[in-house]
Amino acid sequence: MVQTSARLLKVLSLLQSRRFWAGGDLARELGVTERSVRRDVDRLRSLGYPVHAAGGVGGGYQLGAGKELPPLPLEDEEAVAVAVGLRVAASGPVKGLEEAAVRALGKLEQVLPKRLRRRVNALQAVSVRLGDSAPRVDAEALAVIANACRDSELLRFDYSSREGTASARSVEPYRLVHTSYRWYLLAYDLDREAWRTFRVDRIGPGPRTGRSFKPRPLPSEDVAAYVSQSVSTDAYRFRARVTVHAPASVVSERLSGVAGRIEELDAERCLVHAGGDSLEALAFYFAWLGFEFEVHEPRELIEHLRRLSERLARAAQR
Repeated sequence: MVQTSARLLKVLSLLQSRRFWAGGDLARELGVTERSVRRDVDRLRSLGYPVHAAGGVGGGYQLGAGKELPPLPLEDEEAVAVAVGLRVAASGPVKGLEEAAVRALGKLEQVLPKRLRRRVNALQAVSVRLGDSAPRVDAEALAVIANACRDSELLRFDYSSREGTASARSVEPYRLVHTSYRWYLLAYDLDREAWRTFRVDRIGPGPRTGRSFKPRPLPSEDVAAYVSQSVSTDAYRFRARVTVHAPASVVSERLSGVAGRIEELDAERCLVHAGGDSLEALAFYFAWLGFEFEVHEPRELIEHLRRLSERLARAAQR
């Protein structure tokens, strides 16, 4: 009985690791006969797991979605990852998840083996959260937006611009992109007939879905790079193009996707595209990187840096 139960957990773990398993492959992986696999599948179904079977040549098994959430077996590393993620969610930037995250964490930690609980607690004990500057996103709104992207349904919402101007938007939603600090929605704005990137924390409460739409080709194969350019340069008054004398991998460690877009030139240099509302902000931004750099544009930034360097030199002489 113990051996059979252990094999059931193994079968379930395998079904979760791959979309489809041929019956023979599953039997060989478990070291049993295909008849034993069929019996194990029947037992899993009796426990509430929706395992679909296809007969004939090329037949096999697939784990589907059920009406209720059955028990979910986790490997050690998966359990630690889930526990850490729940602790982050309990005090994270998505509003509405805190209470549910705390309840789920309590259930998980109750059954965690002592060795895993020690790992999770050790990480929590030495982790310190610095500030709470990231804008918080409503969990329910985020779920509505994610489902609209998945199901290709029109989305309507109220939106507040960077200047605080309110407007009603009707869009075709395509992708959600998350940086270290913010969530962004990539969508096609039907009223403006153009691709737009929206900060989710500026979307008003209660976004509404509509009819289905036929998806159009995305504006770029690299959605993350497209959104990065949209939020790091295109949205600002001044746009800078600067060669930084440092490897792209080193510079990227100091920048986030919302701060600049990096192109590798060679092993020792990279091209950085960045935007700012003022020349002062751009000057500070590139000086803060701590590397030698050359400004290609805008011309106003070059002149501003020259005046700034003269002022700093006079201050140093004093």
